[in-house]
Amino acid sequence: MKLERRHWSRLTVPIKALADRFTFATLIALSIGLLLLSKADVGALHVVTARIGDALAPVLSVFAEPIGAPRRLVENIHHLVAVYGENTRLRTQNEQLLEWRQTAHRLALQNAALRQLLDVEVEAAPTAVAARVVADAGGPFVQTVLVNAGSVHGVAQGMAAVNEHGLAGRVIDVGRRSARLLLLTDFNSKVPAMVEPSRDQAILAGNNTGQPELLFLPVTPHLSVGDRVVTSGRGGVLPPGLTIGVVRAISDRRVTVTPMVDWTRLDHVRLLDYAPVLPPAALAELQREIHGPPRPPAAALRDDGPPATQTNSPAEAMPAQDALAEGSR
Repeated sequence: MKLERRHWSRLTVPIKALADRFTFATLIALSIGLLLLSKADVGALHVVTARIGDALAPVLSVFAEPIGAPRRLVENIHHLVAVYGENTRLRTQNEQLLEWRQTAHRLALQNAALRQLLDVEVEAAPTAVAARVVADAGGPFVQTVLVNAGSVHGVAQGMAAVNEHGLAGRVIDVGRRSARLLLLTDFNSKVPAMVEPSRDQAILAGNNTGQPELLFLPVTPHLSVGDRVVTSGRGGVLPPGLTIGVVRAISDRRVTVTPMVDWTRLDHVRLLDYAPVLPPAALAELQREIHGPPRPPAAALRDDGPPATQTNSPAEAMPAQDALAEGSR
């Protein structure tokens, strides 16, 4: 038995060595053949690889399904938790809004009753022109933007520009189909403002930064951080009650305000057409410009009598008035 094993071992050793040599040579030949095939016919290689991918895709999808199921389960759980929290927050917010709605309705009725008792004319809501910010405009001002609405759309100089958060600026230059807005943060911007709830009057002045200042405050203002700042409507430049921002910081030298408008996201604005309240002298001057000078009395335009002459004294004026009276009879 031992002799037979030795005999077979002597025969298999050369065969193994020969097989190893041929295997190595065969692998080298296959590698060279694959390289030549990839260089010779790229399309055929792509077809082969595509077929292999098509064959392996169902197998890989079957193995990937058990692995992806726990991950999707965890994601669904996180999503359900987030939805539950959002639903709770929205319910609370809805309840608060309903309370505010009832309060606003009650205050509106009370305000209407008081206005009726005082016989005060209610100001009409200003009309608005929608516009979109198209570019940062150039010129002598630093904080300005250009909008795609002009005089053909009803835009006029001095109109207030607001968005969903509050006042952004005012119109300073109007073209036919475009207009330039001066933002609240510009150094040249001056807006009459009022602080709530103290109702302290001030001027909101821009300083080319994101934090404009309140100037010309009362000697003893009643301010605190977080107070709401709105337009006062003084001077008839802007409508009253437009939200500007909140008081950010108070010091001995300055009071800064954080505007509600996010300048990096300023995209669409509404330009308010507000009719200001004019003093009597300015109103009379405006009426003269619109209707012209006052017409002479009707008696002076009649052809059946002599024209009225200018007199220097009441005594001289009496005969002329008698003559006009006789002519009219």
